[in-house]
Amino acid sequence: MNAVTQFLYNVLAAINGVVNNYGVAIIIFTILMRLVCMPFDYRSRKGMQRMTKVQPKMNELQRKYGNDKQKLQQKQAELMRKEHYNPMSSCLPLLLTWPLMIAMFAAMRGIANEQLAMQAFRYLAGEANPIQASEHFLWIKNIWMTDSPFTAIAPDARSLQFLTQDVWQRAFETLSDGQLAAILKLVPDLTVDSFAGDALRPTVAALVEALNGVEGYAAAVQPVPGWENVNFLLLFSITLYQHFNGLLIMPILAGVTQVLQTKFNPQMQQQNAVPQPEQDQNKGTGNFMKWFFPILSVYFCLSSNAGFAVYWVTSSVVMFIQSIVITKILDYQDKKQANTVTGEGTIK
Repeated sequence: MNAVTQFLYNVLAAINGVVNNYGVAIIIFTILMRLVCMPFDYRSRKGMQRMTKVQPKMNELQRKYGNDKQKLQQKQAELMRKEHYNPMSSCLPLLLTWPLMIAMFAAMRGIANEQLAMQAFRYLAGEANPIQASEHFLWIKNIWMTDSPFTAIAPDARSLQFLTQDVWQRAFETLSDGQLAAILKLVPDLTVDSFAGDALRPTVAALVEALNGVEGYAAAVQPVPGWENVNFLLLFSITLYQHFNGLLIMPILAGVTQVLQTKFNPQMQQQNAVPQPEQDQNKGTGNFMKWFFPILSVYFCLSSNAGFAVYWVTSSVVMFIQSIVITKILDYQDKKQANTVTGEGTIK
């Protein structure tokens, strides 16, 4: 991990140390991150609002000087200087937050992967049943697996095979002497070096084979009779588990919050105020984006652990609230500025 990722990792782990639940910790962590990014969001929204005001004038210049590119560029530059508008003012603040968001995702992924490895070790140590091994949050029985009835509450072979060398080694080094002794009875000669280099894949395969022989783990991944690898419309197969992990609520909430965020996005409402010909030009793109992001949100949450879904929903809700607050601030500033102008157009 780089320094920023490690710092955010420590912050999330510290929050969990206080609240003792990673679901709650992720919500608090997400709110803190959104507050840190709020000044950048404000600058971006302010740039978008200025762009909305300038765009009709830019379009008019385009219609007037469209055949003279040099003249058009000159007039557009003059307009931007007059309006104090920078085309980068709306996107640059958001670009500055991307490294932070990437580091945040890496920190969350690092904790999630380590928790999956630790759950596997607890099953192998014989100290965990389907309830004790899981990190509960609301209706979700294991926050590090997908919120779905078609996902078991225990880490499956596919999840464990995706874990990297450093994840396994960090989890292995946290084992107590008693845990290690119990695991070595099932997987002899297991050491921290067993997860290094070319030994990683066969070591994980041996762990998965040993897990399948553990009664608690076998019960945790047991499918409902008759519901194993059921083909769905010949497109994909599903398995319904006896100890299923969730109810698909978080992925659905992710889609719903994205629909609301798109519907009440002030930028979309401002687009509806432009002349009808321009509305017609943007209508197709607007309808596509209206449904694309909600569907993409559902897909992401179905492809990731429930912890990520909790982050996604929380972030969407916080951004929706921030959008309302920022809009009110910008509207207040516009009204305040308008009130400083006299009838003759001079500034008081």
